[in-house]
Amino acid sequence: MARAKTGGFSEDEVQAAAWARALAHPARIAILKVLAARRTCLCGEIVDELPLAQSTVSQHLKALREAGLLAGEIEGPRVCYCLDEAAIRRMRRELTALFDDLETPDGCC
Repeated sequence: MARAKTGGFSEDEVQAAAWARALAHPARIAILKVLAARRTCLCGEIVDELPLAQSTVSQHLKALREAGLLAGEIEGPRVCYCLDEAAIRRMRRELTALFDDLETPDGCC
């Protein structure tokens, strides 16, 4: 897969793009909602909540983990996932600031 050029962009811009990529699939949104609702680390139960194969769920979990939104624990051969709540708060704060910056005060166009 080709890697995007990120040189010349701020760390905040690169991070916002990583979050946007991580949130760009409905399965990933669903995974985040499942984890938020359960408020605990889940292992195989995530697969039971989604209409997807285990391997597909694993790929989506990997994308969320790479974006820094999940924390995980290894329990033998299984990895249990939970939300990284500090990362979720940071994402919310920074994306809110981004969208505030994008709004035009006079409602242009």
